Amino acid sequence: MHGYLALLLHAHLPFVRHPEHENFLEEDWLFEAVAETYIPLLKIFRRLAAEKVDFCITLTLTPTLCAMLRDPLLQERCARYMTRGVELAAAEMERMKGDSAIHDLAKFYHDRFTEAIWFYEKELKRDIVSAFAQLQEDGYVEIIGCAATHAYLPALESYPEAIRAQIRIGCDEYRECFGRAPVGIWLPECGYLQGLDTFLQEADIRWFVVDAHGLMYGTPRPRFAIYAPCFTPAGPAVFGRDRDSSKQVWSSQEGYPGDPAYRDFYRDIGQELPLDYLHRFGPELRHNTGIKYHRITGRNVSKEVYRRDWALGAADHHAGDFLRSRIGQIEHLKGMMGVDPLIMSPYDAELFGHWWFEGPEFLDLFIRKAAYDQKVFRLTTPTRYLATHPVAQMINPAASSWGHKGYGEVWLARENAWIYPHLHAATQRMIDGAKKYAGAPPPSAFEERMLRQMARELLLAQSSDWAFLIKTGTAKDYAKQRTKDHFLRFTRLHDELLSGAKSSSILEVCEQRDNLFPNINWRHFL
Repeated sequence: MHGYLALLLHAHLPFVRHPEHENFLEEDWLFEAVAETYIPLLKIFRRLAAEKVDFCITLTLTPTLCAMLRDPLLQERCARYMTRGVELAAAEMERMKGDSAIHDLAKFYHDRFTEAIWFYEKELKRDIVSAFAQLQEDGYVEIIGCAATHAYLPALESYPEAIRAQIRIGCDEYRECFGRAPVGIWLPECGYLQGLDTFLQEADIRWFVVDAHGLMYGTPRPRFAIYAPCFTPAGPAVFGRDRDSSKQVWSSQEGYPGDPAYRDFYRDIGQELPLDYLHRFGPELRHNTGIKYHRITGRNVSKEVYRRDWALGAADHHAGDFLRSRIGQIEHLKGMMGVDPLIMSPYDAELFGHWWFEGPEFLDLFIRKAAYDQKVFRLTTPTRYLATHPVAQMINPAASSWGHKGYGEVWLARENAWIYPHLHAATQRMIDGAKKYAGAPPPSAFEERMLRQMARELLLAQSSDWAFLIKTGTAKDYAKQRTKDHFLRFTRLHDELLSGAKSSSILEVCEQRDNLFPNINWRHFL
């Protein structure tokens, strides 16, 4: 072997749970990801494992995502979402029985939803987290940790207690879900600031990932660029993201997902068919159904009908091309470096299946080709690589992110500037409250509940997702409202706690709605 490839899938969604509404549009983000990404990936990984294919892959399941996947209310609604898909696809088969091509596609979706709901209900017992945990126990998947609510940690630079709380609560939730401590961590948005390695070392984290320039602009410059990990002054190792392999898969303009044969994400029947017809199978709003009949075709408005066989043929071709590219890249690097290079290739997990419908099949085909069709590189995880390569250069990484322009512009843009005065004030109040109640005498049961819920509301307000959605204009109004709601709830809870109240109606409402992290330790804010 001349080198190694580490594939990392970052599975994350913001915490969206609205028990006060029977149907809530943004909850579909989770249901779509379950049906189109997490279930297909689980099926593929299980099949590869059953066939004894030599593979390993790294996966993030963030604390907020795990909380939603394990929530009984959302599990029930997820099952309902897939059942509606079965019913709508059956109606589409009847509606399009005069068009053989569309009828066959409707049947394809009917079979797909039917298989998904069976797998979710019967095979998994609705427990996706435990299914991935078993793959970790079997040695095929390494699941790594993440900050509690995916906060952009550089934005908390003035509040080290808040950075520590995000990391430690995230590690606590990892132990709750997987019965062990995380070895590696995904820094939200790959956001790194000077000294963050110290917080990771305190939490016994052994490695993390930064974008390429975070390593390349480090001090001193890395001898092997981004193709070997380095140790940071505090101890954890840092891996640099390889942009070539990332762009090849990720980019819809230059990468594989933009191929004309693949399914067009945006042509969903939920956005096109009459509402009075669609309302029989879901909420009375325009929403994506997961049923899409067209392929990308080209840049024109007119789209041709999706051909599943063509799409799978393209996936096979692209898997082969990705394999050849990695072979060439690793052979070239080996010749220059003289040591075994490592290519770190991280992606948003939801790219595979949700945004790029054929992504799971591409991944399956690539893993098989890597196992059987070449002997140049081996798939690995960062933890495995460090176990066999314990010596590395020491550098101090540069402040960086994988966002637009490589720093904090996405999360600290003018559109988001109003968030941070409120966020900083609430953070300081949480730190002060933790210090006040951490000593003797211990807080009462009511005060303990208040402090826990204050911590939940603050953590949710710190999520990087809201600023990202506001900046990009995607679900902007919802993201603004969520940010304001968490600040308001935190402030009301804080003021009632400060006033010496013995009961609180707002506390019960907040506990019912924002119920993640039931065993949260607010003392991490000390």
